[in-house]
Amino acid sequence: MKIIVPMAGRGSRLRPHSLTVPKPLIPVAGQPIVHRLVKDIAKVLKQPIDEIAFVLGDPAWFGDDVVNSLKDLATSLGAKPSIYRQDQPLGTGHAIMCAKPSLSGPAVVAYADTLIRAEFDLDPTADSVIWTKKVDNPEAYGVVKLNTNDDIVELVEKPETFVSNQAVIGIYYFKDVAVLKDKLQEVLDENVMNGGEYQINDGIKRMMVEGKVFKTGTVDEWMDCGNKNVTLETNAKMLGFLKADGEEKMISDSVQSINSTVIEPCFIGENVVLQNSTIGPNVSIGNNCVIDNSSVKNSLIQTYTNIKNANLDQAMIGNHVKYNGNFKAISIGDYSALE
Repeated sequence: MKIIVPMAGRGSRLRPHSLTVPKPLIPVAGQPIVHRLVKDIAKVLKQPIDEIAFVLGDPAWFGDDVVNSLKDLATSLGAKPSIYRQDQPLGTGHAIMCAKPSLSGPAVVAYADTLIRAEFDLDPTADSVIWTKKVDNPEAYGVVKLNTNDDIVELVEKPETFVSNQAVIGIYYFKDVAVLKDKLQEVLDENVMNGGEYQINDGIKRMMVEGKVFKTGTVDEWMDCGNKNVTLETNAKMLGFLKADGEEKMISDSVQSINSTVIEPCFIGENVVLQNSTIGPNVSIGNNCVIDNSSVKNSLIQTYTNIKNANLDQAMIGNHVKYNGNFKAISIGDYSALE
């Protein structure tokens, strides 16, 4: 089994944070989004992963440190790491085709801006599985249309009339991803574009025309990381899941707590100093931070950041930030100073 992960975008909805850190690498509950996603997919598949192929954008944003972290991630899962580049933002189908040498055999394609919680077995009768989540407002999403056998027969983008309530979340399984590769090659050769981009859906639709069987795989939780507010919601949900699972150490042994209280669930990284502060619930703090004389809840703070005299709720703060003040709901990117 292979996992193909297109992650070239920086994410304009998550600025200022995505101006300095690519969106898939922003940490949620102590780990980058893409790391958590890949690990969760590997867990769901319940079978060995042979290769993980990452499609990255501009090296200025996805440099050697990113490449090395992704290689380490793949190796930790017993998989061969492969790194590809998408030199132009030409859509999902184009991104997948940038990993053409890896497009053979069974594979999962996953876009690295969401997180999932799921438990299920892949349908052995299916040529492909498209993961979906039941939503209350399907008109805001791309959804699947099913026949009486519960096969997917059509993909409909933001339907004006009801088609189904199963939204496509951007994770796909292909029994042989080479079939998708051939259809996407046709899309590229014929210059079939939607919205100025080559889309995965155009390859999938051609597979459906040839009679390939598509089934749904429904996830229990689909957590977006598209903007500040939903990222904080996802962070809180993940902290709750991790505490319930009991599989990860959430508060490092190296944390120094001086006259401070931690209200779980929280993730607190290495070499963090807490002084005269109340932390939590639903707070993630990265390595080497100092929190002094502050109250922090429902917030995400990255690494090497110093917070003093603050009362924070629904705050998202980047790396190497210095913050001293009484603002409350804030979103601060890397290397900022508010003193």
